[in-house]
Amino acid sequence: MAIEVSTTERIDIVDITSEVAEAVPADIDDGMCLVFVQHTTAGVVLNENERGLLNDITRAVESLVPADEDYEHDAIDDNAVAHLQATVLGESVTVPVVEGELDLGRWQSVLFVECDGPQTRRVSVTVIDG
Repeated sequence: MAIEVSTTERIDIVDITSEVAEAVPADIDDGMCLVFVQHTTAGVVLNENERGLLNDITRAVESLVPADEDYEHDAIDDNAVAHLQATVLGESVTVPVVEGELDLGRWQSVLFVECDGPQTRRVSVTVIDG
């Protein structure tokens, strides 16, 4: 199954937990749910969906890979910073499925992180019966 995610900012974080949860088939009791971003300038992480923390994540990503550096890839399409930021974030997360539900911690959410927005992106959700 695929989820479509639209963003409005260059770096934008969207909580996709409910869409991922809806992708778990009703006949799956226990297993694993793989959430995979099918793009090289976006990532997916597990963390708390709290506005201050989301702002902190954005600042941390910008600090780890600053936009004002001279990146070689910019000669091709001028978005090396987004590629590098996405590399730091990672392209997938795996969440256990227990009794038909995502087994997330109390404060955990599945967060899509856009690094080259605004865009409309595709996120793949694969559930493996276990």
